[in-house]
Amino acid sequence: MIKDCWTETPTLTGRHVTLRPLRVEDAPALGRAAADGGLTALFFANVATFADPPAAVAAMLKERDYGRAMPFTVETPAGEIVGCTRLMRMSAPHKRLEIGGTFYARSVQRSGINTEAKLLLLAHAFEVMGCNVVQLRTDWFNRRSQAAIERLGAKRDGVLRSHQIMPDGRVRDMVVYSIIASEWPGVQQNLRHLLARYD
Repeated sequence: MIKDCWTETPTLTGRHVTLRPLRVEDAPALGRAAADGGLTALFFANVATFADPPAAVAAMLKERDYGRAMPFTVETPAGEIVGCTRLMRMSAPHKRLEIGGTFYARSVQRSGINTEAKLLLLAHAFEVMGCNVVQLRTDWFNRRSQAAIERLGAKRDGVLRSHQIMPDGRVRDMVVYSIIASEWPGVQQNLRHLLARYD
């Protein structure tokens, strides 16, 4: 395992999507993507932070600079910015991280972008970074996200009760899922099977 793989954000490219390092100048396009379908109004999703795109991007880049996250801008093959995602809560000594902070413009949801993005991120985490476990978390009220995570093949670990206070004052419960290294071959096969629907 190369140390730089825990500090340098790569560019990951598939047939349906490219994940590249987030840049400050991506903020306006990410703001437009978050506004597509009114995603910033969803109280149970962190997309609400993109009501102020420059501040949201600055916060993600700060986490990157602290070595705790790798934020990605999500692009279509045509180069259109349609969302973002992150490797976050990274711990190289414990070989674990979380995939999160993800959103896609409503117009590209259910298009294969999320499936391929997760395939690329999980392959990088397990095969390049040497992770033992990858977590995914979502709000208790975000049933759609829970269903999407379960479709990937992740297993539900439990619920973190009263885990986070949201900007609007709501106390948030988080549902935690994970994939461990020994499960990765099966999850990878499942993701490739799901992705074949879009080829």
